[in-house]
Order: sequence, then structure tokens, then C-alpha cells
Amino acid sequence: MSKRKGLSTNEIAKIAVLSAIAFVLMYLDFPLPFLPSFYSLDFSEVAVLIGGFALGPGAALIIEAIKIVLNILFEGSKTAYVGEIANFIIGVSLCVPAAAIYRKQKNKKNALRGMIIGSLCMIAVGAIMNYAVLLPAYSYFYHLPMDTLIEMGSVLIPLIKDKLTFVLLATVPFNLIKAVATGILTMLLYKRVSVLLHRGQ
Repeated sequence: MSKRKGLSTNEIAKIAVLSAIAFVLMYLDFPLPFLPSFYSLDFSEVAVLIGGFALGPGAALIIEAIKIVLNILFEGSKTAYVGEIANFIIGVSLCVPAAAIYRKQKNKKNALRGMIIGSLCMIAVGAIMNYAVLLPAYSYFYHLPMDTLIEMGSVLIPLIKDKLTFVLLATVPFNLIKAVATGILTMLLYKRVSVLLHRGQ
């Protein structure tokens, strides 16, 4: 993004398109067979990260926010917006640091460094949010005792015994897989897509 204040019409249009793509990708989610079924993997952050790399960390923040707002408008919320807010925070924790680091010097090495740091941020934030907010929210809004959620995890991963081990052995691996997959897809797609995103700037 340029150093001037505000967004150009061209940038707003690109953010809108990337937000729509992120929203659609959010629907194309699927569970991982070795993790509890309510952890569904989607690649919506690929669009957010591409937007952040091309247009800056502010754009990544906006795209992530619009994606969540669209999801609420079309799907509503089953967790009184707790899950959506947590999803937003976790997504931002990956994409905004990665985009901010890449913006300093736009090369492959910095892109990789940004994605590694962003991934570590997402894993840490995701662990905290799941332990403190998401698992209790799922328990409350879906009328499932915490022991039931833990049992769902222990069926797949016998070492899960409580909420902490659930987060360490299910949540952390899930976010690690998501971060790595998002990073790989972004690296594969960015150069092809960035030609279009930088057009008109």
C-alpha cells in the first residue's frame, strides 16, 4: 500500500474481491480424521494473507473482518458471536504479523520469515483462545459438558486427559497444520495473483 492516508478505489475493490474469496473458502471446510470433528480446516486465510502481502497488514485486517461479518450475515452465530470473534483474532494473529514483516522488504526470504512468525503467533493465540474462550463457549452453547468434549478428544488421542492436554494435543497441532498449509498455498499462488493485485497501483 502507498504511504498516503486512506485507500484508493482500486485498493478497496481488491479488498472487496479478496474478502469475497475468503468468505467462499471459509465454506469449503473439512474435518481432519485424526482430530475432533469440530475442528474444521479451511483455506480462507490464504486470501487474507495474499491480500496482506500485496496491500499491507491493514488490508489483511480488513479482509479478515469482512470475511467474518459476511459469515455472520449469511450463517448467523451459534455461539453469540464468541466463535466468530475468536476466529477473527486467530486469523489476524497469523496474517497481520506476516504481512507486516513482508512489507519491510518484499522478497521470498522475508515472506517465509513472516509466515513462520505469523504461524507461531497464531498457534500461541489459538491455544490461549481455545483454552480460555472457545472450549468453554462450545461447552455452554452446545450444551456439552467439558468432560464430554475432552472425551471426544481422548477417543482420537488417548493422551488427552483434561482441557490443557486437549489444547496442547488437538488445538496446537490443528493450528500448526492450518498455518503450514496456508503458508504453502500462499507461496505457490502469490506470485501469480500479485500481478493482478499490483495492477493499477
